[in-house]
Amino acid sequence: MKLSQKEIKTLLKEWNLAWEKHDLDKVMTLFHDDIFFENWTGAYIKGIKALRKAWEPWFDNHGDFRFLEEETFIDEQHQKVLYRWVLEWPSTESGFEDKPEIRKGVDVIHFKDGKIINKLTYTKTTIEIDNKRLPLHL
Repeated sequence: MKLSQKEIKTLLKEWNLAWEKHDLDKVMTLFHDDIFFENWTGAYIKGIKALRKAWEPWFDNHGDFRFLEEETFIDEQHQKVLYRWVLEWPSTESGFEDKPEIRKGVDVIHFKDGKIINKLTYTKTTIEIDNKRLPLHL
């Protein structure tokens, strides 16, 4: 099943709304059972159950986060999306705990059977806190 460009746009709107509402259940419905997720550190997870288990603490402990869409490119033929985002959240960086942090990144998203099968996340190596650019720590 291939999604049309309009269907991909609709799915991404659902995706953004689910993240905005911190609705992990809804976010998970958009993933294929065989999801491959690679985070910004290069660590990866295979399978929807493993991804949910990995994300539950993040959703529980970082309730005041939001992703803002900056730019989206859709390749309908190949069922791929390039999604550029900004993450605003309370920092976990040493010495800056709970201060507002801005992190920028890109997700490369592939679809299969109408669901997200691959989500590859890349982020800048700097963050912004108090209008200052700082190096991102692992």
